[in-house]
Amino acid sequence: MTSSNQARAKPEHVLITGASSGIGAALARAYAGPGMRLALFGRDEDRTRAVAEACRAKGALVAAILVNVTDRETMAQAVTLVDDAHPLDLVIANAGIAGTMLQSGDGTAHLFAVNVMGVVHTVEPLLPRLVQRGRGQVALMSSLASFVARPGAAAYCASKAAVRIWGEGLRERLLPHGVEVSVICPGFVDTPLTRKNPFPMPMLMTAEAAAALIKDRLARGDARIAFPKPVYWGARLAGLLPASLQQRLSGHWPGKE
Repeated sequence: MTSSNQARAKPEHVLITGASSGIGAALARAYAGPGMRLALFGRDEDRTRAVAEACRAKGALVAAILVNVTDRETMAQAVTLVDDAHPLDLVIANAGIAGTMLQSGDGTAHLFAVNVMGVVHTVEPLLPRLVQRGRGQVALMSSLASFVARPGAAAYCASKAAVRIWGEGLRERLLPHGVEVSVICPGFVDTPLTRKNPFPMPMLMTAEAAAALIKDRLARGDARIAFPKPVYWGARLAGLLPASLQQRLSGHWPGKE
């Protein structure tokens, strides 16, 4: 096994944004263990501290960092300081928000600032370092919503599509340099964000189950981690329908609170 594959299978230093709740917190707990280094980025001090303490209780060395991913300069300083302290093996750009039913004006701009530019601000400052080392792994949190255009969640779907397509392009660009990029496309996961959804959520998963699946698939180096499979193929099929048929069906597609 090459050093790059070893780092992927057993990363020693992992950075996770949006680590204070939901999938991010579950991923932090999944990776925590004796000697593991975790850099946990969050905005809520109490929740971020609680997740950090839970990870320390499992033996991990944890840096809890309070930062807003929309702040480009602060994020660049924070992620490079973390990498200076100990080279990162895995960067999970997970921070994101859901939208409102209307998603217009300032709400849309803020959603894109977090879901798209927050991912860019996390990853871009580290890419030259990973390329120079010739190893490392980057994971970007997209969604199965990236394959469809729901009228009640147009900005959310578009933001996740931007992350997915950017990540898949990055993978092809960085693979020759020894850096792997994976795009994560979850379906419905039980988190504080999805609990606000006023509609049925098929094949709803716990955050812990989602984190375990993501961790396993990242260790394999999968390019696209999309789950659960039936919902994934349903979303792919919906995205392939003719525009006229999509528009007729869109009145039955739920929005996102």
